[in-house]
Amino acid sequence: MTGRIVKALSGFYYVDAGTGEPIPCRGRGKLRHQRVSPLVGDRVEITVTDNGRGMVDAILPRKNQFSRPAVANIDQMVIVASGAVPVTDPFLIDRMAAMAEWKGCEPLIVFNKCDLERADGLAELYRAAGFAVLQASAETGEGVDGLSAAIAGKVSAFTGNSGVGKSSILNALQPGFGLRVGEVSEKLGRGRHTTRHVELFPVAGGLVADTPGFSSFDVEQMEAIPKDELAGAFREFAPYAGCCRFQGCAHMKERGCAVREALADGRIAPSRHKSYVRLYEQAKEIPEWELAKRK
Repeated sequence: MTGRIVKALSGFYYVDAGTGEPIPCRGRGKLRHQRVSPLVGDRVEITVTDNGRGMVDAILPRKNQFSRPAVANIDQMVIVASGAVPVTDPFLIDRMAAMAEWKGCEPLIVFNKCDLERADGLAELYRAAGFAVLQASAETGEGVDGLSAAIAGKVSAFTGNSGVGKSSILNALQPGFGLRVGEVSEKLGRGRHTTRHVELFPVAGGLVADTPGFSSFDVEQMEAIPKDELAGAFREFAPYAGCCRFQGCAHMKERGCAVREALADGRIAPSRHKSYVRLYEQAKEIPEWELAKRK
C-alpha cells in the first residue's frame, strides 16, 4: 500500500493512504541502516498490521527536501508579502523565492492587504521577472478564489514576515484553519517548548505544510544556497548566465558579464541583482566542511 506521510510525531509517521484516518506507522529498521529518515510529505510504501497500525517499508523518490524544517515534496512556496504596514522588504521575498527555486518548488508571490495598498509596482517587478503573482485581500476576499485555484492539488508551504496576514489568508481559503492549527499547537506545547512537529493540513483541495520553519523569514531556519549555485536560483539570470566572457563568472564586478549588461539595460531589476549580491556575500561565509557535508 502506498500513501503520503502527513504528520510525524513521537516516533510515529501518520500515513494518508486514502482509506480514511491516517495510519500510524513505525519505520522499518532497514531505513535506519540505510541512513534514511522518513519526512512529512514523503510518498511511502507501507504494510498495515492487524492492529490497524503499520510499518514504513520504503520511501519513494523525492522531488525535494528541506532539512530545517524537515519536510519533503513541496510543490509550491507561497510567499505572502504586503505593501501596507508592515511593508515587506523585497530582499525577504527574493531570499525565499531563491530558496524555492533551488529546492525545485514553484514560488507564488501573494501581495495581501491590497485593499489598503495594492503594491502594483512590486507586483509588476516580479511578474516581469517571470513569477506568478497574485494581489489579494483577506479582508475583502479579492484574489482568494485565484489563490484557491493555485493551491488545489498541490502541497504548498506558506511563508512571510510577521504581520502580513498569512493566517488571515489561510482562514479566507478554509474557514477554521487557524483554529484547527492552534488547537494542535496547544496540545504540542508550541510556544512553551521547541518542537519539530510538522503536519500537512487539507486546504482548498490541496495540502498546506504547517511548520515553524516556514512560518516566518527566520534566516536561522533556512539553509544557505551555495554561491556557485545561487545564479541558478534567479530565473531571470538564465538567458544571460551562460554568455559571460569568463567561465565561472560570479555576476558581481567582472568585465564582460552578460548578467550585469542585462542589469544595465533594464532587463534585470536592480533590486533583484542587489538581493543576489547580498545572498552571494552570505554564501561566501559557508565553511568548506559544511559544503562537503552536503554532497
